[in-house]
Amino acid sequence: MSKALYIAEKPSVAQEFAKALKRNTSRRDGYLEGEDVIITWCVGHLVTMSYPEIYDPKYKRWSLETLPFIPDKFLYEVIPGVQKQFKIVSGLLNRKDVDTIYVCTDSGREGEYIYRLVEQEAQVEGKQRKRVWIDSQTEEEILHGIETAKDLSAYDNLSEAAYLRAKEDYLMGINFSRLLTLKYGNLLSNCMGTKYTVISVGRVMSCVLGMIVRREREIRQFVKTPFYRVLNILDYNGKNFDGEFRAVEGSAYFQSPKLYKENGFKEKKDAEELIEKLSQEPPLKARVKSIERKKENKNPPLLYNLAELQNDCSRMFKISPDETLRIVQELYEKKLVTYPRTDARVLSTAVAKEIHKNIGGLKGIPWAEGFAEEVLEAGTHKKIASTRYVNDKQITDHYAIIPTGQGLGALRSLSERSVGVYQAVVRRFLSIFYPAAVYQKVSLVTEMSGEAFFSSFKVLVSEGYLKVVGIPKESKKKDEEAEVKADAAFIEALKNLKKGMELPVEALQIKESETSPPKRYNSGSMILAMENAGQLIEDEELRAQIKGSGIGTSATRAEILKKLVANKYIALNKKTQILNPTLLGEMIYEVVNASIKSLLNPELTASWEKGLTYVAEGEITPDEYMEKLTGFIRGRTANVLQNNHSYVLRNNFRVAAEFYKKGAKK
Repeated sequence: MSKALYIAEKPSVAQEFAKALKRNTSRRDGYLEGEDVIITWCVGHLVTMSYPEIYDPKYKRWSLETLPFIPDKFLYEVIPGVQKQFKIVSGLLNRKDVDTIYVCTDSGREGEYIYRLVEQEAQVEGKQRKRVWIDSQTEEEILHGIETAKDLSAYDNLSEAAYLRAKEDYLMGINFSRLLTLKYGNLLSNCMGTKYTVISVGRVMSCVLGMIVRREREIRQFVKTPFYRVLNILDYNGKNFDGEFRAVEGSAYFQSPKLYKENGFKEKKDAEELIEKLSQEPPLKARVKSIERKKENKNPPLLYNLAELQNDCSRMFKISPDETLRIVQELYEKKLVTYPRTDARVLSTAVAKEIHKNIGGLKGIPWAEGFAEEVLEAGTHKKIASTRYVNDKQITDHYAIIPTGQGLGALRSLSERSVGVYQAVVRRFLSIFYPAAVYQKVSLVTEMSGEAFFSSFKVLVSEGYLKVVGIPKESKKKDEEAEVKADAAFIEALKNLKKGMELPVEALQIKESETSPPKRYNSGSMILAMENAGQLIEDEELRAQIKGSGIGTSATRAEILKKLVANKYIALNKKTQILNPTLLGEMIYEVVNASIKSLLNPELTASWEKGLTYVAEGEITPDEYMEKLTGFIRGRTANVLQNNHSYVLRNNFRVAAEFYKKGAKK
C-alpha cells in the first residue's frame, strides 16, 4: 500500500499534523507511521553550504591571492550534529512505498529552503510533491492546507530566491570578511591592543551597524541650542491656561533674525524686551482673535506584523526583538496566534469571511470575553472586509498576526511575559472592530498689542477602540508645546468664548527651552527602521503608506541585532533596550566606510532584498541576479586590493577611541 509522507520543520509541528490527520500512528525513531501516512520532521536546518576548504584545501588559509572566492557550482553538506535525523528523513523520502510527499515546513522563504536542501542532498526522484501552506497550526487550518496543497513546483521561484539569499550572504561574508581582515585586521589589533581581530562583514549586518554608528555620531556632534518662549497666563472661568507667542505674519518680529524659530527667541533679552512692550498698559488683557472647535477621529491602528509587534514589545515589556520572536513563535506552535514571520498588517478577504470564529473563541478568556461579546452583538465584524484592515493586494505570503481563538488551554502554561505578548496581539485584533476614538479640540488665538498667542486644548469625548487597548500617554519633545489636556467641563465652558472678548492676563512669563538631540535607536525602533529601509518613521499611518522591501526580512532582523551584540560591535542595554556602538564596532564601521562604503547604504541594501522579491515573483531570473551579485563582489574586491587607507583609518580610530576612555562624555 502506497503512503503519503508529511515532513515538518520541527517535531512539535509534526505532532500537530499527526493530531489533525487523526490516524493511528506508532512512534518510530525520528518519525511517526500509520497505515497510509508517515510523519517526520527536520530539526531546523539539516543541510548547509560547505566551507571554502571543502572546494580546495588551499582556501583554508586566508590569503588575498585566493580572493574573490566565487565557485562555479556550490557545494552543500549535512550538518554534523543532525546527521542521524537527516539519514532518517532521507531514507523516508526515498522509500519505495512513499508516492506523495507533503512539504509542511514553515510557510516562507526560509522554510522552503530547509526542505529543498534536504531533498537535494537526499537525491529524491520520481515522487509527487505537494506544498502545504498554512497561516496557523489549528486543526482546521492544517486540514485546509493539506486539501489545497499545490504542486511543489509552484514555489520554484521562491526556492530560487531562498538559494540566492544564502549564496549572497555566504559570498559577501566570506569574501569581504577575509578581504578586510587581511588588509586591515593587524592595524585594528594594534589600535585595540589585541592579538588578532577578525573583521566580520555582512550584507545586512554592516548596514545596521552603520545606522547605529551614524546615529551615535549625530548625537555627539549635536549642540543644544537654548531658545526663549514667551507665554501669557490667561484666566477664564477661574481656570488658568497658557498662550504661546508666535511671530506670525503681522507680528513686529515676523521673520526677524532675533528668532530661533517662530515661537522662540535666540536671546533672553529679546524675550524680555517683548514682555516689557506688552506690559505698557496695565491691567493686562488679551483679546480673542479667533477660536476654532473641531472633532478629531483617531482610527484603530493596523494589525500587527512581526516588526510592529517587536517594536511594541521593546517599548512595553523592554524585551529584545529576538525574545519577542521566540515568544510569538511559541504562541504560534501552541495554536494561539497565526504565523508570526509576516510583513503584512492586514487580513485577506477569505479570512475576513470567517473572522467571527476567531472572535468567538476569545470569549473563553476572562479579560477578552466582554470585548468579544460586544463585537459579536454589534455585528461590526460583518463589515470588516470593506475597511482598510482587509486588503489582498498587501499580502504576499501571510496575513497579519492575529489570535486564532483556539489553544486557550495552553495559556496556563505560559510565562507572565508570554501572556503579555499574547494579550497585546488580542487587544490589537479586537480593537479594529471598534469605532474611532473621538477627541474634541479647541484652538484659541489671543492678541496683545498686535502680537498673537496660541492655545490648544484636547479632550477625549469618546473612547472608541481605546476602550480595548488603553488610553496612550501623551509625549512631547522638549522643544515642542503639546496640546493642553482639558476636562470636558472646561471644553464646554469654552463654547461661550467669542471672538473679540477680552480675557485677563495673570502674568507674562519666559520659558527657556532647548533643542533635543536625535534619539538613540532602541531594539524596537531599529527593527522598524530596518523594515523601512533605514528610515525611522514614527508615524504609523506614514509607515503603512511607504512600506516596501526593507533591510533583511521579518524572519532575520532580530537575528542580525543578536549577531551584532554577540560580535561585540554594538551593546544592548537590557533594561532600556537602547543600542550603542562599541569602540570595536566604530572601528569596523570606519574600515567598511573607507573600503566598501556601499555596504553601509540602507537603500542599496534594501534594493538587494527587493531583487530577491523580484526573483520570487518571477520578475527577474536567478541568473540575472547572480550576475549582478558576482559583479558587485569582483568589483569591490578589486577596489580594496588596489587601495590602502591605513593612514586615514589610524587617525579615525584615534578620534573614535577618545569617546570610550573612562570618564569620557558620550
